[in-house]
Amino acid sequence: MKFLMPLALITLLMMGVISCGENAEQLRNEEIAKMEQEFSTFADSLEKVIAVEYTEVCTKYWEASLNSNEENWNNYSQADMKFNEILANKSNFETLKKFKESNNITDTLMARRLEVMYLGMLSKQIDTAKLNQLSAMQAQIENKYSNYRAKVGNKDLTDNQVEDVLKTSKNQKELQATWLAHKDIGPVVKEDILNLVRLRNEIAHELGYKNYHEMSLKLSEQDPAQIENLFDELDALTRDTFVKLKGEIDTFLAAQNKIKVEQLMPWHYQNRYFQEAPKIYEVDMDKYYKDQDLVKLSVDYFQSLNLPIDDLVAKSDLFEKPNKNQHAYCINIDRHAKDIRVLCNVVPNSRWGETMLHEYGHALYEYHYDASLPWTLKEPAHIFTTEAIAMLFGRMASDPSWMQSMIGISAGEKDSIAETCHNILKLQQLVFSRWSQVMYRFEKELYANPEQDLNALWWSLVEKYQMMKKPEGRDMPDWATKIHIATSPCYYHNYHLGELLASQLYNTITTKVLKDVPNANPGLVGHPEVGEYLIKNVFQPGKRYLWNDMIEKATGEKLTPKYYAIQFVD
Repeated sequence: MKFLMPLALITLLMMGVISCGENAEQLRNEEIAKMEQEFSTFADSLEKVIAVEYTEVCTKYWEASLNSNEENWNNYSQADMKFNEILANKSNFETLKKFKESNNITDTLMARRLEVMYLGMLSKQIDTAKLNQLSAMQAQIENKYSNYRAKVGNKDLTDNQVEDVLKTSKNQKELQATWLAHKDIGPVVKEDILNLVRLRNEIAHELGYKNYHEMSLKLSEQDPAQIENLFDELDALTRDTFVKLKGEIDTFLAAQNKIKVEQLMPWHYQNRYFQEAPKIYEVDMDKYYKDQDLVKLSVDYFQSLNLPIDDLVAKSDLFEKPNKNQHAYCINIDRHAKDIRVLCNVVPNSRWGETMLHEYGHALYEYHYDASLPWTLKEPAHIFTTEAIAMLFGRMASDPSWMQSMIGISAGEKDSIAETCHNILKLQQLVFSRWSQVMYRFEKELYANPEQDLNALWWSLVEKYQMMKKPEGRDMPDWATKIHIATSPCYYHNYHLGELLASQLYNTITTKVLKDVPNANPGLVGHPEVGEYLIKNVFQPGKRYLWNDMIEKATGEKLTPKYYAIQFVD
């Protein structure tokens, strides 16, 4: 016999089920709202403390960069240690972990803020004594690099002067002596770097990673396997074209130095690491810049894009001084106050013309974050996305259209150098691409096994990817002469990712913003819509999105090497 339930009872039961469901959903929503409010309050409070100490660290670093001495670097180290103590606070980290594991932070912006804060503190969850030791060691090495001058005869040469000799001298003994003198920094810092590497690896092991290289990539939201595959793809993509260009380079340099191709040595390639393209083409780019005010040139260019930099320049330090850091960088000292500064050592040549555009590309990215973003998200989507902007603008320094508009070369001059300028840029990209292979693969192996023969590893990679011969019998720590290995560990691959994205953004700007023919190589001068596009699609979002999501929103595609290949590979 069938059991028949009265319709009224069925209706009541259904209403009860719906009511229970609604109550459960309401309770869940209330729980989420409560947790999100708790997180917001906690994050606001923690960020205030972090922001104050971050500004102090950056200020001390800036001061030490301008006047490199033991006292200033010690002040920086002390500030960095205090900052590390805040990030290493286990109670705060456990609170973040609780929020993360609750799965109750569902607001997209809040969830992103939580993830970035969590990753930022994760690497500091070790004994603060080790963090302090790391800071002190890094500051000590920075001081050694900043104060080092290559000694040739009775002359002490700055890095700029070393580069100038390698670029212009035809005296074989002077070239060799200058290159070797620059390499003398290697033995000075070798053991310091190895001790740093061991300590970094020890920290990575404690946090559950194979080594520091793996940890660095993962904590910056990069998949090590994906990066490895990308560099393998780039190796295959650029190898044949580079082999062809390297033959042209060698033929030119051998003739210039009146030696046989097989006699070419590293000091013949016109810079310290063969990371920049030798001048094998007839266009002397430096002649266009030797009488230029590079600061005014940069100000005027960015103004034409409706990206003024006057306030940024006013806070910067742009010319050579004794005891000053010899390199170039941009630093955001106070994210909310937009206290952004650039350090350069400008001399009127094409390299520093490019560097000024590059560094103020970084500065503009930092300047235009959405003001409503929390402090944690006032960062680039990834470190390589700010490199991409810097490279996009830096490339303009060798673009004839740009040079006509900004420097005032004639239309005839522009046309006469256009093909050669493209060849120069292409050569630069291919030379740098191969150099970045060396840096990426060396650091990967360095952290995998720091006890191996690193001198041999370095030169095996140089010979494989750059096709540059090791001087016979040389067994010195030449790898240790590259400051990035010590002070910007596991960073260099991001430069090349930046080049890929620069080409991708360039394609989007020319085809979708300016609606021009791809690779017509416009200088972008006088196009405020370019500035508007970059502010809206790249700068303002900050770290709101994962880097590949930001790239897809800005260009319609995730990061791809195809536009780089279109521009620079045969």
